[in-house]
Formats: sequence, structure tokens, C-alpha cells
Amino acid sequence: MELPMVWRQWLARHDRITDVLPAVPLLVIATAATAVGKNDWHEPRWHEVVWTALSCMPLVFRSRWPLGVALFTVAGDLTLMAVASHIAPTPAVSLIALYTLAVHGSRRTAWGVGAPAAVAITGVYAATHAESVVAGASLLRFDAVLVATALGRAVRSRRENLAAARERVERAERMQEMEARRRVTEERVRIARDLHDVVAHHITLVNAQAGVAHHLMRVSPGQAYEALAHIKDNSRAALDELRATVGLLRQPDDAPGSRAPIPRLADLDSLVGGFRASGLSVDVTRTGDPAALAPATELTAYRIIQEALTNTHKHASATRTEVALDYGVHALRVTVTDDGRPGAPKGTGTGHGLMGMRERAVAIGGTITAGPRPEGGFQVVADLPLSLAPTLPDAP
Repeated sequence: MELPMVWRQWLARHDRITDVLPAVPLLVIATAATAVGKNDWHEPRWHEVVWTALSCMPLVFRSRWPLGVALFTVAGDLTLMAVASHIAPTPAVSLIALYTLAVHGSRRTAWGVGAPAAVAITGVYAATHAESVVAGASLLRFDAVLVATALGRAVRSRRENLAAARERVERAERMQEMEARRRVTEERVRIARDLHDVVAHHITLVNAQAGVAHHLMRVSPGQAYEALAHIKDNSRAALDELRATVGLLRQPDDAPGSRAPIPRLADLDSLVGGFRASGLSVDVTRTGDPAALAPATELTAYRIIQEALTNTHKHASATRTEVALDYGVHALRVTVTDDGRPGAPKGTGTGHGLMGMRERAVAIGGTITAGPRPEGGFQVVADLPLSLAPTLPDAP
């Protein structure tokens, strides 16, 4: 199946060869026809073969100038039948030219040339061969010219119908895609509205209850304790609803969205400082030559470190974490290791964090491994290319 496709592609790039291809079987048939005698085969009449070859030469330009080639070939066949009726073959070259004109030209042009050509060829043949115009041989030529024109028009109509059907399918696909985008936009607007309501509602409650707890802390510790319990419940409910809403927004085929400013490894100290303030000891070491990195690599490394530290703080029951940045010749290795105890209680995470880290690393051509260590704790190791193209923006 591959070979015909290769040939079609090659012929599509060589119009002149495609145009002259019908002349090849025509020459073979003409050579064989001139070698047929009354009783036996004989040497072909080469002068007739040469004339057939010369008459086929205009076919080289039949798709470029279909009208001119059709008029030229019909005039040549009529001239040959008039001056050398004893060697005049069937006007096959004219049939090919008229078919091409019907395929590439308009309906009026095709029949405006084809019908007079059929009458002229039939009349000249009948006159030079002393036959009636309604005789079998004369009518055969008349019918052949009309059939060539009609066949060309049928092929032209079929191509136009296929093109129109293809256009309708493409238009329907575009409309379907636009409708899908509209529905996605409406759904995301609704989710964004719900997200705003969830955050605004719970944060308002938390803020109010925090004010009550602050006021009652000295005068009524019991009521303050109850207010703090409500704060805990509301914050947990807010986190649960926020996680559910974000899960709805997550789409596997989402295009990366732009973020400004994009975090880089230069902002790592600020990130680590936030975790240190929450009670987690974080040490950062850098080895190798910190050459200029692609923005996508810096962003991916930053997000992986951020997610790994977040998981450590939430789930690992760790007190110490080490972040190592090893700048190699072609890759940056990021290692995040914590000292969580073996069998430490884990939170009920969804696994989106690890999946997100893996998606980020793979998107820029890197790799990542993550898992518990035998001696305890958890380790994330990511190998990211130093440079890449194109640069990828922040992913949602």
C-alpha cells in the first residue's frame, strides 16, 4: 500500500509527466495496430507510429492549457483525416484532450468544444471514407467524442461534490469545536464563581471566629476553645471544597497558561523561608556551575521543590529536609530528602502532587523518581535538561 502512495506523491510534484502518461499506452496500441495484416503480423508501419507520437506531444501541457491543447489536437486529427485518410487512426489524442478540457474547464466550454468536435470528426471521416454519417464507424467516433466529454464532466462533478462534502465536514468540526469551547468556558466560569463563593464564605467565617476567640481568650477560655474548634472545622471544610473545585478545573489537555511573574530558582530562599517559619528545618546545597538555565527548567525545578516540601510538611511527620541542586554539564539534578519516620502516619492525599511533578518533568524532557527510603523518610529525585526549545510557560 505504501508504493502507490509514494508514486502518487511523486506524480503530484511532476505535472508534465502526469499529463503525458496517457500517451504511453496510446503509442503501444498504435504500434501493435500498425503491425496487424490481413493474414499475419508484419513489421509495424513506423511512419504512422511516428505521426501518433508527434500528435501526442501537445498532451504534455494538457492540464496547463486544456482549451488550447484540445483545439490543437482536434485540428491535427481533422487535418490528418483529410489529407491522409488511409493512415488516419482513431482520434484518441483528441479524446484525451477533450476529456481533460471537460475536467478542468467549465461546462459551457467543455460542451462548446466537444459537441462541434464530435460533428466535425464524424463528418470528415464519413466524407474521406465515402461512408454515411450514420454508419457504424462514423457513429462510433461521434459517440466516443461525446462519451469523453461526458466522462470528464462526471469526474469534475464528483471532485466538486467531494470538495464540498469535505468543506461541510470541516465546517461542522469547527462549529463543534467552537461549541465545545463555549461550553467549557461557561462551565469554568461557573466553577470559578463557586470557588469564589467557597473561599469568601469560609474565610469570612474563619476571620469572624478568630476575632471572637481573640476577644474571649482571657475572659472565657472555654468559649475561646470552642471558637478555635469551629475555625479548624471551617478551614478543613474550605480546603476540602477547594480541592474538589480545583479537581474539576484540572484537564489533561489544558494548554499551559501564562503566569506573571514566573517563579525561578532565585526565589528559592523565599520559598524555603516560609517552610522554616512553619517549623520545618530545610537545608539547601548547590554544587556544580549554576549556568544560565532555560526558564522552563527553572520553573519546573521550583515547582518540584515546592510540591516536595509541601508533601513533607503535610504528610511525612518530618523535622528536617535537605534540598540539593547539582548542576551538571547537560542536566540539573534536584534532590529533596526528608527524615520522616518509617510508618509515619500519612494524610489522605489524592496523589495529584506526585502526578503533577512527573508531568512537569516529562513535559520538558526530564525524568523524576519518588519514593520512600529504606532507612526512613521520602526522597524525590528529578533530572531536568539545562536548555530546551521551545520554552514552556507555567502549567496550570
